[in-house]
Amino acid sequence: MKQRIWIVIILLMCTCMICFGAYRLCTREDNEYKESRNPYYTGLDIVLAPPAVESKEYDYTGFRVSFNRHNRTPNWVAWELLGSETRGEAKRHNRFWQDRDVDGCPTTNDYRNSGYDRGHMCPAAEQKWSAEAMDDCFVMANMCPQDHSLNSGAWNTLENKERNWAVRDSAIVIVAGPIYNTDDIKTIGNGVLVPSAFFKVLLAPYVEKPRAIAFVFPNMSSPGSMQNYVMTVDDVEKLTGYDFFSSLPDDIENEVESKASFREWNQR
Repeated sequence: MKQRIWIVIILLMCTCMICFGAYRLCTREDNEYKESRNPYYTGLDIVLAPPAVESKEYDYTGFRVSFNRHNRTPNWVAWELLGSETRGEAKRHNRFWQDRDVDGCPTTNDYRNSGYDRGHMCPAAEQKWSAEAMDDCFVMANMCPQDHSLNSGAWNTLENKERNWAVRDSAIVIVAGPIYNTDDIKTIGNGVLVPSAFFKVLLAPYVEKPRAIAFVFPNMSSPGSMQNYVMTVDDVEKLTGYDFFSSLPDDIENEVESKASFREWNQR
């Protein structure tokens, strides 16, 4: 009888451990992960912008949005991608939604028959770690009018690569957004401004030697090697007026933002 009781207890303990492990796989492990980090490296998803930029920031489950109510698109979307988050179980559902708390947030009808995709800045495939995060990434405040050939081509290729980089480097910090020229006047729907191009800056802060890289793609088909679209973070700061990764120590920030080696990033 005692032997049976011990067997039952052991089975219950094993079941609890399995359930806890499954829970950990579908929730963020930030708290444990951050304890081992350099304290200088907090706030990497904070982007500084000139005072003239129309912006209000909103925090969602897995990312932060700076939204421009005049353009009706984000200025930028920033998030940290942990390697563990690429293995989540939440399923993509394509339920786009308007956040009524975001002034100027478009509806799905604003994109209907426009000829442009609802282009994710923070992609759904990087929010699989939580059902709530997956829901949030379909908010229209995370979308820009994006040429379909770019969305399904070079932009998608970069998204796939950045997930591999996050696994290899433990975590990366990503900021993505539209680039507007002063003569951009094309709109869709009820005044959603169409960008000329898109930027994405990436930082691997927790490798032995931190590194960064940036990409700028015109809002059209972007064929050829991804190396053709590589820039330094400094280059993108000049284009946009933003200041990325300002919480890094100045010597590290200056070093990583002035260089961009696609070959170094693309190593396995």
